[in-house]
Amino acid sequence: MLLTLAWGSLFFPGLFVLSTWWLRRARPAWTYHDCVMISTRVVSSAQAVLATGSGIVIIRACRNVVTDS
Repeated sequence: MLLTLAWGSLFFPGLFVLSTWWLRRARPAWTYHDCVMISTRVVSSAQAVLATGSGIVIIRACRNVVTDS
């Protein structure tokens, strides 16, 4: 569990920094605020996709989500 926490602590900030850097290079006409806003949305979208995927895996693996552990 701690390994997952460590990877998440590196993945999401890293994705934010990488997407901000890439947007500053790809779209030099955009302001820094625009690049940060889009990067925030990219990270949020990635988190939503991963959370949905893990929820689907949990639902498919359990017979009764409420009582299974």
